[in-house]
Amino acid sequence: MREKQVWLVTGASRGMGVDFARAALAAGHAVVATGRDPQKVTEAVGAHPELLAVTLDITDPDDARAAVRAAVDRFGRIDVLVNNAANFYAGFFEEIAPDDFRAQIETNLFGPINVTRAVLPVMRAQRSGLVLTISSTAGLAGGEFVSAYAASKFGVEGWIESLAPEVAPFGIRTMLVEPGFFRTDLLTPESTSYAQPTIDDYAERTRQTVTAWSAMNGQQTGDPAKLADALVQLAALDEPPLRFAAGTDAVGVFEQKAQDLLAQADAHRDLSSSLAHD
Repeated sequence: MREKQVWLVTGASRGMGVDFARAALAAGHAVVATGRDPQKVTEAVGAHPELLAVTLDITDPDDARAAVRAAVDRFGRIDVLVNNAANFYAGFFEEIAPDDFRAQIETNLFGPINVTRAVLPVMRAQRSGLVLTISSTAGLAGGEFVSAYAASKFGVEGWIESLAPEVAPFGIRTMLVEPGFFRTDLLTPESTSYAQPTIDDYAERTRQTVTAWSAMNGQQTGDPAKLADALVQLAALDEPPLRFAAGTDAVGVFEQKAQDLLAQADAHRDLSSSLAHD
């Protein structure tokens, strides 16, 4: 990877995207920071001669192509794409409206797909690049109240894991980042939407979950600035990891998922192994 890189960061008007952009700039890189309102991006990240703020709604493929053109016009290349922009729709599955479930996947899965599709021709021409995608521990282990979000992040995991060997011959690497709980605005009203309670059977569990999450907001242990610095270090490697567990809690999810899969593989091993043609 080049000593000075050009980063394109989505969702850089607030949250982790701001930290990612600032860390890359502090490391001496150039940054194309994107968001729906580029003025808010500049205000959040801070003015810098190596910063280009660009309009980007990740659900709009035309926006994605325009942002990539702006990046190449200004800096000549794109070395690191950070697929960061996302939102969070929570609730019990039966209470999530079909359109809301679909919208969650549209943003969190098809959004980064749109941006990556626009960036890959540039990276292929360079024969280098890193597609760094922010997933979640919810992309490895599902849980109640997050069915739509987990579905979107499980989709991200399968897509990137499959993309990796397709683009590796062109010198392009991929990295999935699975953060645990970080002190961001993810649980604020601006970032989290809750399904409207409609079923009495779920009412008390919904109340308990929303109350617990509200209390957790602002108390999460993870430091986004430290994660940003870690990603700058990993992006400088010739062989960045295919997956990075971000946080002690994320390491625990990785380990538990691995143990669960091994136990599930072994639980009915004889029956699983008896299904071939005689």
